[in-house]
Amino acid sequence: MSTLPLARFKVLDLTRVRAGPTCVRQLADWGAEVIKIEAPEGDAGLGGARHGPDFWNLHRNKRSLTLDLKAAEGREIFYKLVAASDVVVENYRPDVKDRLKIDYATLAEINPRIVYASISGFGQDGPYRERPGFGTLVEGMSGFAAMNGFGDREPVLPPLALADMVAGLYGAFAVMIARREVEAGRPGQVIDLPLLDPMVSILGPQAAMFQVSGEIPPRTGSRSNTTSPRNVFRTRDGRYIAISASIQAMAERLLRTIGREDMISDPRFAHNTARVANAAECEAPIAAFIAARDSAEVLAIFEKAEITAAPVYDIDQLIDDPHVAEREILVELPDADLGHVAMHAVVPRLAATPGAIRSPAPGLGEHTAEVLRMLGRDEAAITALAASGAVKLG
Repeated sequence: MSTLPLARFKVLDLTRVRAGPTCVRQLADWGAEVIKIEAPEGDAGLGGARHGPDFWNLHRNKRSLTLDLKAAEGREIFYKLVAASDVVVENYRPDVKDRLKIDYATLAEINPRIVYASISGFGQDGPYRERPGFGTLVEGMSGFAAMNGFGDREPVLPPLALADMVAGLYGAFAVMIARREVEAGRPGQVIDLPLLDPMVSILGPQAAMFQVSGEIPPRTGSRSNTTSPRNVFRTRDGRYIAISASIQAMAERLLRTIGREDMISDPRFAHNTARVANAAECEAPIAAFIAARDSAEVLAIFEKAEITAAPVYDIDQLIDDPHVAEREILVELPDADLGHVAMHAVVPRLAATPGAIRSPAPGLGEHTAEVLRMLGRDEAAITALAASGAVKLG
């Protein structure tokens, strides 16, 4: 039996795309027994792509059960699983949940201890509850895109599913809180997890700052509206270095290191507020110092001076970094199609009870027969269910 910390948890995963799978993967990485329940035709949430690094990353440590929830036989199987499970995570529209009879009220009648996480774009109530909830929409509406990019150009969306993944991490945290309540003897509950709310929460005190100042801060690229110097700088060999000298002592140390100690007493750069107001002038000698040297030389100088700087990596450089390799931040795992696949290890690290990657993403319906046997169905019953279309065997 697994000794992972969540090994006693049983989770039913009804989600697609990224927010839900990210939430459930966190639980699976720490040992939860996850059954990914899919329609017989499979999960089209990633454009039909079932294999490869993206699918592998989202659905590792899960089992796949194909189940037609529109069929009475499929719902009966699902209800039996609910009775023996701790958590259901879903991202259906409210009307679909009601039509399929998989809403919280129905499932709580079967299992009052069930924790039911509902993932959506904009929440289970409010005027936008019926809107489709892709992360791109939320990244725009939350204010993130308006903060990102340069002032003379259009707002910039993130090049990854940021809103989905942030919501997924919040979701896993919320599931653990709700489970803690159940363990204390209280009933299960609904977790209302939209993409919008978590995305707004990570942007910090934007609303309060606007209330105080009445101003919308301009887009500043890689600069900061609150600290300086902070930017990325190009080296002689075409690489980039990121610097954040946001505290006074670090800013002074950086200016001394580049030979511009005179700037420390200059009123334009003497303290952080002045440096922010004169960011371009403050950064000009830093940029010149870096531009005159190759990346390795600059980083060696800054490391010796204990400057808070780091290289801006492309993925090939990240993979080759000795710190990343020694800590096994990325791990190589066997893959039937690719031979091997690199992906991030389980995070965060717990010294006594670490998580683990135990199995690859499952094939469609790979565990259908296994789960049905677990529910007491014999081979004849399994064959009959497959023939009726209620399940599809992998």
